[in-house]
Amino acid sequence: MNEQGDKSHLFVSHRKALVDYAAPITGCRAQAEDVVQDAWLRFSQVKQGDLAQPLAYLYRIVRNLALDFTRSAGRSQRQNDTEELFEQMPAVTPSPEQQLSRQDELRLIAEAVARLPERTRVAFEMHRLGGYTLQQIAAHLNISVGLAHQLVRTALSHCAACLDDESY
Repeated sequence: MNEQGDKSHLFVSHRKALVDYAAPITGCRAQAEDVVQDAWLRFSQVKQGDLAQPLAYLYRIVRNLALDFTRSAGRSQRQNDTEELFEQMPAVTPSPEQQLSRQDELRLIAEAVARLPERTRVAFEMHRLGGYTLQQIAAHLNISVGLAHQLVRTALSHCAACLDDESY
């Protein structure tokens, strides 16, 4: 018998045992069949003279391919799990209805701020939009820190009241 015939005979005579060996590793008999077929393709390419123990080498190929399959399947499952988690997460961008509602709220706040007395409006804009401290506002408007606080608080209350009036 020639070298290829010897390898074929060895493979065919041990094929069922190889599938039985791979099945617990892959967790699926069908996948074990695929692994054994892939092992044959690799095994058939190796020269018989290079192998001291061809059967042991064939089992090693089956084991390595089965483990590779298991790792690959695990990565795929983790990727699928991650994708499912992302799909279940709430959207970061607001819905069109939420965007419209927020735009309406901003319009109402802008209108409310425009109706404030100038000093109150300036104090509010400096504090809420400009990030200035109450001390800096007081110095800019030449008023006390307590009055600067009161102006900002009055503006906030006015804006909140305008939003409440529109929500009913």
